[in-house]
Amino acid sequence: MAGESTYVKEAGRRGLYGRGMSYQVLLALFAGAAIATQAGLNASLGKQLGSPLFATVVAFGAGLGFTLLATMAVARQMPGPVAIRAVPAYLWFTGGLFSAFAIVSFYWLIPRMGIGATMSLTLTGQLLLALVAGHYGWFQLPAAPLSPSKMVGAATLLVGVVLVNRG
Repeated sequence: MAGESTYVKEAGRRGLYGRGMSYQVLLALFAGAAIATQAGLNASLGKQLGSPLFATVVAFGAGLGFTLLATMAVARQMPGPVAIRAVPAYLWFTGGLFSAFAIVSFYWLIPRMGIGATMSLTLTGQLLLALVAGHYGWFQLPAAPLSPSKMVGAATLLVGVVLVNRG
């Protein structure tokens, strides 16, 4: 497929767990664990402060600080004015808007539903949207067509979420 990334081509050819992909799989698993950890910690912060919104401000402020430090430490080159001007206006704020909505939702839901229920349901929402977005190539990203095995995997996830939340 034209414009298809090397990652998508390789994942399709060998499967996600093929040789050379194990560090990426581990990184993704650790990133998922980090999301659950930060959500739990910051939900606790929001509860103690009495405001999931303020906890989100604190989380984004700390995240900004750590990201700026990491950028200064590892970035070889910053984007130039031409690259900055070429970015569509909506990309400068929509990701942050969705991030803020998701994070505030985590911090509000976790004390009410529990971390397991909240994470299992939000992960399901992420995966289902990712499958559709990948299939259609949304967000100017490479298409990764739905396959029967992906659909069976999504159905299995849904069954798992029901079982996890049954109690």
